Amino acid sequence: MHVAVLVTGGKDSALALYRVLEEGYQVKHLVTMLPQSEDSWMFHSLNIHLVDLFAKAVEVPLVTAETAGIKETELEDLKNLLATLDIEGVVSGAILSQYQKERIDKICRELNLKSIAPLWHEDPKQLLKEIVHLNFDVIIVGVYAYGFDQSWLGRKIDSTTLDDLNELNKQYQISPVGEGGEYETLVLDAPCFRKRIQLLQVEKVWEDHSGYLLVKEAKLVEKAEKIY
Repeated sequence: MHVAVLVTGGKDSALALYRVLEEGYQVKHLVTMLPQSEDSWMFHSLNIHLVDLFAKAVEVPLVTAETAGIKETELEDLKNLLATLDIEGVVSGAILSQYQKERIDKICRELNLKSIAPLWHEDPKQLLKEIVHLNFDVIIVGVYAYGFDQSWLGRKIDSTTLDDLNELNKQYQISPVGEGGEYETLVLDAPCFRKRIQLLQVEKVWEDHSGYLLVKEAKLVEKAEKIY
């Protein structure tokens, strides 16, 4: 089946992409919406410019479209983009968000496409363990919930990080996978990457109890090259 995968550069869409590739789907396109507003209900904006490197690392063509990020129209913008593609299905990284899943399902029904959500309703903690086990290189680039501090920005998701996220889940009911927008991630390497992303210049921005890591410069490097 020929599919397009919705990607943001974060861990959920990267794992969904990996899953469908392993299952034998023919990934014809990666699809990214570029919201002009940070208040988009559906689409990420933080470091979204890096999806170009993400796509080149995977060696799958990327298609993008701008959207105003307005709740009433941004789904129509995605639908219009998907309608131009010669595909049979759409893959998303939805895990627990009914809002996201229902709207992607609706678009797919209207376009007569299959909606594929390989991570849907899987155990969030097990998904994080899978990411670590498969040697995904994922860093946290945004934190927006009580319990996080500046030390989390740029932190790699490894077994120690999983323990700390589980502790925050117990104390503050933070979703271990950040499904409620508690944190955002950036994938630098994955099993489906032919090259990896190296960050060259970043800026930490912190205000009150939240902040983000803005990537100002990055490049692709060979996976055999050691990054220090």
